[in-house]
Amino acid sequence: MKLYEYAAKEIFSRYNIPIPGSSLVSDADGAEEAAQKMGEVVIKAQVLTGGRGKAGGIAKASSPQEAKSQAKRILGMSIKGFPVKKVLIEEYREPLKEMYLGITIDRKKKCPVIMASPQGGIDIEEVAKNSPEKITLIHIHPLTGIHEYQARMLANSLDRNKAPELVDIIKKLYRVFINNDCQLVEINPLAQTKDGIIALDGKMVIDDNALFRQDFSEEETGSLEEVAKKNGMSYVGLDGEIGCIVNGAGLAMATLDMIKHYGATPANFMDVRAGANAQQVKKALEIVSSNKNVKAIIINIFGGLTKCDEAAEGIIEIFPELKIPLVVRLSGTNESEGRVMLGKYGIHMATSTEEAAKGVVGLGHPD
Repeated sequence: MKLYEYAAKEIFSRYNIPIPGSSLVSDADGAEEAAQKMGEVVIKAQVLTGGRGKAGGIAKASSPQEAKSQAKRILGMSIKGFPVKKVLIEEYREPLKEMYLGITIDRKKKCPVIMASPQGGIDIEEVAKNSPEKITLIHIHPLTGIHEYQARMLANSLDRNKAPELVDIIKKLYRVFINNDCQLVEINPLAQTKDGIIALDGKMVIDDNALFRQDFSEEETGSLEEVAKKNGMSYVGLDGEIGCIVNGAGLAMATLDMIKHYGATPANFMDVRAGANAQQVKKALEIVSSNKNVKAIIINIFGGLTKCDEAAEGIIEIFPELKIPLVVRLSGTNESEGRVMLGKYGIHMATSTEEAAKGVVGLGHPD
């Protein structure tokens, strides 16, 4: 279960991790009122996905009127399929230095691992790829917890001059991680400001298996991810233009890789899962085609428990409403029946994942 930034920061505050003053609002008037009390502010879309800044979901405002205008623009936006229903109005704190601090589970070593980098404010994956030497990893024994020397090592890797302050935050963040049954807790950026070191952003993912002993309530977001989940499917929004509908996570990942190989970028990961019926395939098409960035869609079905003719039935039901080019690959149980059904509608067919990926990229990029 992912938490919104405001919810993560509320938890940080309970553990005395410094955060900026803020107010959560759901309309532009509320943003104006909050800004009147704070002065210069940052308006931040509250959605359960990354890439808010690139999508225009974060804006700075120097007056209450500007805060109202920016909030009005951001509210109602959709970021990777997540509608923005609330914004966090936060005191602006100028970062003099941006760092990264995160904790997750290392599944191979079966223990928590703390990650720290003096280079924050960008995706940690980017730092790992381009400057791996700038990331310090410390594994923590789950029974003994974090030792003082480990916290000092991490703090020194971030900023030796601020080590005592950083040691305190690192130990508190580890308590947040353990006490709330987190799979991930992240501060990015952890910023040095004229007022001290502050968590300017916060991210928390709670282990679903531990929700029975935690007091978290899941909010209705109306996101594509949520709609997919309610219909027994997995959806993750991405930044590309090729919509993807596949049964099986492994085949889905291979399909995404093939699309990248042919020069396009997937708009989403979607696994309709084994045994998907006609209605689920139809719903999957509704979900994927609702993304305005999608220029073409690939459907890649390997029929085992999923019957190809049932998948074809779902495609046919919604096909007349689709305004987006579609390429379908069916293979396996009742494949020939499914192909005959789709052939009557002139739908682009492919015999392999490679052919389907190449075809959908061509349709999505006709030039």
